[in-house]
Amino acid sequence: MAYAQPDEHFFIETDEPQSSTRARETAKMLARSRQETIACELSRLAGEEYLGDIMKHMRHMEDETLPDANLIDMQREIQWFMRPYLIDFLIEAHAAFALLPETLFLTVNLLDRYCSRRVVYKQHYQLVGCAALLIAAKYGDKKDRVPQIHELNNMCCGLYDAGMFTQMEMHVLNTLEWTIGHPTVDFFTQLMAAEEQDDKEVEHMAAYLCEIALYHRDFVSTKSSIMARSSLALARAILGRPEINDGDWDHTENLTLLTLSQHLNQPSPTLARKYSSSSLSKVSQKLADFMAEQAAMARLQANPQSPPAEPVSRHSDIYSTPQKGHGAAAGFDGYLTPPITPDNAYGNTAKVDSYHQLPPRCPVTPTPQSHSSSYPQHVQQYAAFVNQHGIHQQ
Repeated sequence: MAYAQPDEHFFIETDEPQSSTRARETAKMLARSRQETIACELSRLAGEEYLGDIMKHMRHMEDETLPDANLIDMQREIQWFMRPYLIDFLIEAHAAFALLPETLFLTVNLLDRYCSRRVVYKQHYQLVGCAALLIAAKYGDKKDRVPQIHELNNMCCGLYDAGMFTQMEMHVLNTLEWTIGHPTVDFFTQLMAAEEQDDKEVEHMAAYLCEIALYHRDFVSTKSSIMARSSLALARAILGRPEINDGDWDHTENLTLLTLSQHLNQPSPTLARKYSSSSLSKVSQKLADFMAEQAAMARLQANPQSPPAEPVSRHSDIYSTPQKGHGAAAGFDGYLTPPITPDNAYGNTAKVDSYHQLPPRCPVTPTPQSHSSSYPQHVQQYAAFVNQHGIHQQ
């Protein structure tokens, strides 16, 4: 039996058993789950029906909300070397509040769009980033995860007053004319990955590459759809996945892919630490291993190994000179010099025989004769010797 307690003094006995209460709660949970399933199915059907209109609107918004890097170049105080420090701060704040992935990309987009229209002092650069993070979190994230102003102020080490965050937030919204929505690269990445049926590891690697691109000026004015396609193609190549034929690539897409591949050598340690977790497939370590292999291959191609030298016999005489006769030339192993005939040996056979029996103590080099007809004869003999043995003359 169950009892109800309407006040502090009376207990009223009820006929409703406790098991029926649990059954009613279970039925409510099942009904709520069924409603969510029906809502998801209706959303999917509506998405398939209006997918063309949705993509057309996204392409239009992509062009309307694209920052201009050339206008940011005109800033007097903030420079591009300051950008990595601010992006590191935003990534740490984004991870601390456990915000959605698209919130980070929307934050950087709001930051760059504001810097394309307003002059920003370097002491306010971090404040603009915090205001952009606050706006992006309110726009697309859960309410309980939106950072509070005092939390952002603590992360900035109390550099700004609490009222400055609210003032900068309103100034950013007025500058952008309250146009906050932007099709982020995360949206296009998920859409393309689902269409090509890529696994989670490829998606994590593509997200890692897209966040690496946030640090560099080269990708500030790059469309999200182009960045998503380039990062997915590069992620498949890094992980050894088969190449997917997803249509022709224009010049801008090829240039983006090439430029992105040139910025993978030294990613930010903060970003690499973020993607070193098992929940993100440890893609930062896999990218580091891939880049190390590429560097080793490049060094091997730049400095190819020379073939091993042929061993030289220790007993060979490098100063030996081939003499007349067939037996002397057969065992020759050394520098080649033209065979010569000793002076005054034409008419004396004994001297010739004694000359062949006693090898010279010093290397013999050809000596021109006094008459003009003997030098061409030595040259002809040397040429015939070289041709006979097939020796390449240097």
